[in-house]
Parts: sequence; structure tokens; C-alpha cells
Amino acid sequence: MDVSSADPTIPRKVLIADDERVIADTLRTILNQNGFEAIAVYDGQEAIEAARAWPPEIFLSDVVMPGLNGIEAAIRISKMIPACHVVLFSGNIGTPDLRREAALLGNDFDFLQKPVHPDELLAHLRAIL
Repeated sequence: MDVSSADPTIPRKVLIADDERVIADTLRTILNQNGFEAIAVYDGQEAIEAARAWPPEIFLSDVVMPGLNGIEAAIRISKMIPACHVVLFSGNIGTPDLRREAALLGNDFDFLQKPVHPDELLAHLRAIL
């Protein structure tokens, strides 16, 4: 689906993944209250399964999660759904290394620093679409 020609009155689907449930659930609420259709999952493997069943236009994920991290999940989701935009966020100091690793694998994901203000996040997501 070409999201650039999609109907702007239809809520955009955002899949959120964060192992910190309060963050994931809060982001879901904020996005749902601001014109998006968002669901939240709590690890990378759940994100892949959710994307398969409910293909998102945006995958918004924490980078550092136990098991399958956000970058690994993003790579797999990008292969499954090439039109899906990926936005990763992290407060972890190791993120630049992970970002380089993703770039070396041919992935150009957006990164935001945690904590991200809701207005900044909304503006970023709207700019993508």
C-alpha cells in the first residue's frame, strides 16, 4: 500500500513495541487519541506476530528489549512489509552502535531519543506520512 496516496481521514496504523508496558500503553493511548490507530506489544517477537496479523504503516519500537531487540524486529518487519516506516527510540547509550549495525545491514531507520515528548513524537509520525 502506498501510504502517500492513502486517504488522510483514515487513521494510520501504528504498531508499538516496548518491554516497559507503561510506556507502550501510554504511547498507544496518546496515538489513539490523536488520529492514529495504534496497538501495543511488549517484545520483539510479539511485534513480528502482530505485524503479520495487523500490518502497520509505522512500527514504533524501543531498541533494547529482552530476547528479540527492536532493531532485529524492525529488520524482520521491514522485510515482511517493505512500505512500513520504522521509528526506533531508546535511552540507551549503546544505541549509536546498534544504529550503525542496522545501517551496515542496509536499513535506514529513524531514531528518537528517549524520553520523547508526545508533541515531538506526533509531529515526527505525521511528517513521515
